[in-house]
Amino acid sequence: MSRTSNLELPEVSISDHGDTRYLHLGSPWVQGSMDLRKPFDIELDYVQRMMAWLLFMPELSAKDIAQRHAMQLGLGAAALTKFCHKRLRMRTTAIEINPQVVAVCRQWFKLPPDDDRLHVLLADANMAIREERWQSEVDALQVDLYDHDAAAPVLDTQVFYAHCRKLLSAEGVMTVNLFGRNASFEGSIAKIRKAFGDACVWSFRPTREGNTVVLATRLPQTPDRETLRERADRIEALTHLPARKWLRILRAPEISA
Repeated sequence: MSRTSNLELPEVSISDHGDTRYLHLGSPWVQGSMDLRKPFDIELDYVQRMMAWLLFMPELSAKDIAQRHAMQLGLGAAALTKFCHKRLRMRTTAIEINPQVVAVCRQWFKLPPDDDRLHVLLADANMAIREERWQSEVDALQVDLYDHDAAAPVLDTQVFYAHCRKLLSAEGVMTVNLFGRNASFEGSIAKIRKAFGDACVWSFRPTREGNTVVLATRLPQTPDRETLRERADRIEALTHLPARKWLRILRAPEISA
């Protein structure tokens, strides 16, 4: 998780428990983690689900995925950024407002330096996504923007989600983490549906920790279950992510009458 706001930025700290390293933003709440033995894998269940945009890619070869563009709004512990850059070889852009988060990820979470495929931008996500250079350029948009208390999404308006939609390519997919003690899940999903259209919004059942990952496609996609199963098989072979499990907990769009 991360944060974007005009408020004072929290102090960043880390803690180690066994083989797992955690990122904290001024509170005990976990804002990201890394398995020290496998620093480029994705450890947390909900973060793995943020990769479910792969289910909506018509071509799932390593070559095709490597030609696509992933963008993360909120760096967290850089799990998604590292996975897209190192494992999938994608062009990867991460937008993070807190310079301490970037520095800690580079020093303690194995985030590589920028190169021709990786760009970590220090910016306010709410403003950066409006830049003309990003419009219709992003195939996988991963949104995980929270304050230090993890109380509710920092950016959670229909206008914000409409700007997110404009970033996506024709086959593009947004995945967003909805979590928080004060968050209204139905309200958040309603805003996403208004921005994307009812036929474009899918969602997972919540994790045990309360994270609900929602997916929204730029254009309506209605792959049948057999197609999704075939794609899940290819995703598992390519990435070792639990894509078959995703199909058991992924809800299709609810179309309004």
